[in-house]
Amino acid sequence: MHRISIRKAAPRGRAAAVALSVAVGIAGVSSHAHADLIAEVRAAASSGQLATAQQLLGDARTQLGVTPEFLEALSWLARAQLARHDYDGALESADKTYELAAKLATERPLDAERHLPIALGAAIEVKAQALAGRGNRIKAVALLQAELLRYPKSSITTRLQKNLNLLTLEGKPAPALVNERYFGPKPESLHALLGKPVLLFFWAHWCGDCKASAPVIAQLRSEFAAQGLVVQAPTQPYGFTDVAQDVAAEVELPYIDAVRQRSYASLLPVPAPVSSANFVTYGASSVPTIVLINRAGKVVLYHPGRMTYEELKPKLQAALQ
Repeated sequence: MHRISIRKAAPRGRAAAVALSVAVGIAGVSSHAHADLIAEVRAAASSGQLATAQQLLGDARTQLGVTPEFLEALSWLARAQLARHDYDGALESADKTYELAAKLATERPLDAERHLPIALGAAIEVKAQALAGRGNRIKAVALLQAELLRYPKSSITTRLQKNLNLLTLEGKPAPALVNERYFGPKPESLHALLGKPVLLFFWAHWCGDCKASAPVIAQLRSEFAAQGLVVQAPTQPYGFTDVAQDVAAEVELPYIDAVRQRSYASLLPVPAPVSSANFVTYGASSVPTIVLINRAGKVVLYHPGRMTYEELKPKLQAALQ
């Protein structure tokens, strides 16, 4: 598995400086590395300076050609347009990103480096969300299903499954979890837990939002255990520790358990199945991912990302009834 890369956007002042350089005719990317192009386009697009982002991209393509870094930068324009509900613009930018990224993916392994799969995955995600935003949910689902078949067992599989789950999982029976390997108490199967509400908390050893969310999950477990609530906390190996990259699972698992003992102490009584397959099935490319299953075994909440106590408690109360 690949580590989920999280990069901070450039300061707002940086985007303004980029806009000024374009205005006076200075090439916006010629003096910057590819990584700076991604940061600058992301900053400009997220602050509403879409024309500046497009100018930066045009300059980069002229000077550097179509590279994986260029494509990731282009995907940030598509994401910004989607965030503004500009579905036409988002689809146009996503289609362009997809076309160029898919072509590159025929010339090299998709996961040979990190920028190409990020760009391709984002393009598909934006296309699906824009179609759903337009009310064409069926077409969005069909798109995601087709792309999952086109790119199986790649680093974008979990991301695509997340988007498919967002459109289809709620109201459906919860998929089974792989639980042969685990930390803490032995987990029961979801089938064995029918009749009880279940809260799944997907976490990662490196995830700050997960560590901040653990006390919220623990508090809700304490409050509602008497009403039958069961919590399980799936995790997976990511192939690295705080001191080494590309480590084997046998090396990483003791490290994950040490992080669990230290940073997730409030959840130590909770079973923690360890399997990458669970993350693929539940599309947990964003962590934390929170899944709430009612007494009938159906998913009533699928939420990639952090939730506050105030947000999650009423959802849980509804599932308990």
